[in-house]
Amino acid sequence: MDEAANAAWSEVLNQYQRRADLIPNLVNTVKGYASHEQQVLTQVTAARARVGSLQVNQGTALDEKQLEQYTAAQRQLSSALSRLLVVSENYPQLKADGAFRDLQAQLEGTENRIALARNRYIQSVQAYNTTVRSFPSNLTALAFSLKPRPNFAVENERLLATPPSVNFGQPASSGH
Repeated sequence: MDEAANAAWSEVLNQYQRRADLIPNLVNTVKGYASHEQQVLTQVTAARARVGSLQVNQGTALDEKQLEQYTAAQRQLSSALSRLLVVSENYPQLKADGAFRDLQAQLEGTENRIALARNRYIQSVQAYNTTVRSFPSNLTALAFSLKPRPNFAVENERLLATPPSVNFGQPASSGH
């Protein structure tokens, strides 16, 4: 189960890396059409750099504080990417650009892959933690110094507990 959790974590990292690899092409494509949106482009680039500056490996998944830092950096990158895509809505020529549409589709697909990889990781950690905490396997875990793993926390837990407001006729706010 420890190996399954490690493999699931590797897949999470793989999908986040896939997203990070798409970002320079996306930024450069948008820059060609919306160069005066420099603040948004800079935010995306800076958020990607923050994610890239974190030392991430199998140990990151075992350390709750490192996992929280990594998750926070990924959340900032997601937010910056959302702002970039909102800005792109103001540029019909950009939206019509085939390369931009392809990159946007790849990014959307990657976001789905990230969600699936995170879900698999959460399930693997849940199974591992249940085993590590259950008798008699907890005795084996103790003998091998295996401890429960931290898991991804629900982001914006308070917001999830609040029902969304629906106001017909007004544009919906994305919360980003």
